[in-house]
Amino acid sequence: MRPTRARTTAVMAAALSAVCVLGAAPAGAVSSQVSSHEPSQASSQASSQAEELMEYVAIGDSFAAGPLIPGQSQLSCLRSGRNYPAVAAKALGARLTDVSCSGAKVSDFSGRQFGLLPPQYDALKPSTDLVTLTIGGNDVSLVSKALGCVNLLPEPTGISCADTAAAEGDPTAKAIDAWSATFGKALDEVRRRAPNARIVVAGYATYVRKDGCWPTQPLWGKDANYLQARVNQLNGVLAEQTKAHGATYVDTAAVSAGHDTCAAPSERYIEGLVPTSIAAPLHPNAQGMAAFGTAVAQAARS
Repeated sequence: MRPTRARTTAVMAAALSAVCVLGAAPAGAVSSQVSSHEPSQASSQASSQAEELMEYVAIGDSFAAGPLIPGQSQLSCLRSGRNYPAVAAKALGARLTDVSCSGAKVSDFSGRQFGLLPPQYDALKPSTDLVTLTIGGNDVSLVSKALGCVNLLPEPTGISCADTAAAEGDPTAKAIDAWSATFGKALDEVRRRAPNARIVVAGYATYVRKDGCWPTQPLWGKDANYLQARVNQLNGVLAEQTKAHGATYVDTAAVSAGHDTCAAPSERYIEGLVPTSIAAPLHPNAQGMAAFGTAVAQAARS
């Protein structure tokens, strides 16, 4: 029996909801490169080298956290030890404090996510040398918008989310523009709490190529173009505010071009609605995180 669109969309929504589910009691922030339990007999030279390591704090949402990618280091946030902050920290030889968390919004930078997790801003200190962040997708509900664009049958049997958005005056586009000031204030707060840090903002990826690839990804061509246009619009806001606040922007959409959800499974950096490797739908996989982490490290060095 062929699955109905409603049933299939419900299955996809259930899979995506795993990104925001509280899976376990919060664990402490993950540190990379340096153990917090240095042996007392360590040489003064080793201690000096440890003290000189770059202090790197990663904040942000699931694009940074890496939900379901093997090596989950913090289950309550579905955070992977193979996410782009971990890759960048290894490349830079930095001491990493990673508090990125799946489902995060800007409000979770200053408030307790799920009512339990410490505000992400709390990880920032005057001694912080580098801060990376990706945020905004949850604030403007891009994942739920993507689910609303699923069509299992070929055009025109179904409803186009692009047509619906146009008829309604495109509330998602308006929400993205309105959110711009919120992100600018967030960058100001990062700078206030970590005044000596370099701030690197990583944007969102190329999720689907021009005109899509129905039925590989069940989005009609015009709907695929609409969704990626909204991602590009959000990236434009991130890039504009990043520049205005003296930070550095990493264009992961360019890094992932040709490696979107329409690419062969072995070439994808982003998983589709039905993942072909262990990662959350519509999120980076381990291969994508490796590429994004390399780009972030290069930006941090420049």
